[in-house]
This record gives sequence, C-alpha cells and structure tokens, in this order.
Amino acid sequence: MRAAMVVHPASGLGRAGRIAGTVADRLRTAVDDLVTVEANTVEDSHRLMHKARDAGLDLLVVVGGDGSAHQGVQFCADTGVTLAIIPAGTGNDLARTLAGAPEDPLTATENLVRAIKDGATTTIDLGRVEGGPWFAGVLCAGFDSSVNERANRMRWPSGPRRYDLAILAELARLRPGRLTVDADGDRAELDATQIAVGNIPFYGGGIPICPDADPADGLFDVTLVRAASRFDLVKMLPGLRTGKHVHHQMVTTSRTTKIRIGEANGWVAYADGERIGPLPVEVTCVPNALKVVGRTA
Repeated sequence: MRAAMVVHPASGLGRAGRIAGTVADRLRTAVDDLVTVEANTVEDSHRLMHKARDAGLDLLVVVGGDGSAHQGVQFCADTGVTLAIIPAGTGNDLARTLAGAPEDPLTATENLVRAIKDGATTTIDLGRVEGGPWFAGVLCAGFDSSVNERANRMRWPSGPRRYDLAILAELARLRPGRLTVDADGDRAELDATQIAVGNIPFYGGGIPICPDADPADGLFDVTLVRAASRFDLVKMLPGLRTGKHVHHQMVTTSRTTKIRIGEANGWVAYADGERIGPLPVEVTCVPNALKVVGRTA
C-alpha cells in the first residue's frame, strides 16, 4: 500500500506538528511506502497532495482538524484514494463521526494502524456545492455561520468552548432573515434564524446539530430554526450538546437529496467550518463518494 501523510502543523494550536513524527513512525508499520508532507497553507496542501497522487497513491492520511480534513476530502472525493484522519485540531467532527467518539490522536493512530492491517474501509456520502467544493460534514447559514466566522477569528479558548463563547457573542447581534428553501421540488419561503444541512451529525466541536444524520444513507438531514428571539435561542442552548434542540417548537427537521438555499439579507454559507460564500447556495448529496478508513458512528 502506498500512502501519503499530510500534516497541517498549526492545527490544534500546534498539536498536529508535535505528534507528526510519532504518527508517521507508527503508520510505517502498516503500509509499504509512506511519503510525509507538511502543508502550512491551503495552496501548499493542494500542491503537495496532487504531487503525491501523481506519484501513485492508495491512502491519504490527514493529521489535523476539520479544515485539514476538508482539504483531504477535496483530494480524495470520487477518485478511489482512501482517506484517513488523525484528529489533531479543535473541532474534529468528521473524525468523531468516523471513529465513533473523540480520540486522543496517538490512540487514534493505533486504531488506524489496526484498521489498515485489517483492510477495514467503508464508503460515505458527500455533499457537493454547485460550482464549489465537496463537503463531508455540515453546511450551515445564518446564526450558526456567524458563529463560525467569529470562532474562526478567536485565538482563545481552544476546543468546543470557543464555539460556546462565539454563540453567546452572536446572540447579542441576532437578526432573523427571509429565507427561501427549495428541497427535492418543494419550495418554502419563511423568516428564519439559521439552517444546517448535515451529512454527519456534528459541527462546532461536537454539537449534534443534525443528530440523526447518517453519512451513508444517501440523504442530507436539514435542521431549520424559524425566526427565533434571543430568549428562544437561549432556551435551546442546553439541548444543543445532546441533540434535544430538535424538539423545540421553533425547530423543524427534514431529509432531502438536494437543496437550494437563498435569501436577501447577506447570509454567508459555511461547510466543514470553511467559508463557502454568500447565499444563494445549492448542494447535492452524492452517495458513496468517499472511501474512508474507519466506521460511521
């Protein structure tokens, strides 16, 4: 097996860079050939990944967080190259889904080595943004994307607490918007606070925004929060970490294979924690688009 390990050293406040050597040593016990590359920018990541693929590649191992995994998805999607993730970032939501629970990165490496030796692979669905990138996790717009933008600017604290603080800060400037949603031929226009389109349950460092999402069922799970007050959102917050927010009267859930989201209030879409751009956005669920080492929770 020919493998490449891409490390984003800054992920997880430098944790990815610190563990890279140990991860590489352990991976070499499971593969025939391992090339290691270090990417400090998205451009570096693209260039080095494609150089590795041109040399022939069976497996790409990404050491980093969800942003790093997102770049790996772009490289591996619909190509036959298998993706594996060593969680070393702040969110680790895709790794959480594939491993079943958050993992210490070195424990995750040992699990990965065993899975490679056992040939334990599976396929998952991906979302595809019309005219844009693939995504493996959650696409969101509205309040939650504003939280993403704020959290990405923050340097403290690390981990899930960063998103909790960003949520509280964005509550102070809450503004519902007029949203148009076209899903599998059905159209709705309504005032809304946020919308999340999930291929997996989690975003924001373990928040199960789409708690029943299954990345292998060929469907997106959609969680929509209608025009809510600050008081309504504050009442939902305790349930966010358990998925019970979906039972709130202001929340509706649905499933779809394709969705177009449009509105006129300047909302921005994020996917896998990465900025996609202003609405409108149209996304399609593509079944079995990515081969991964691991299992879905």
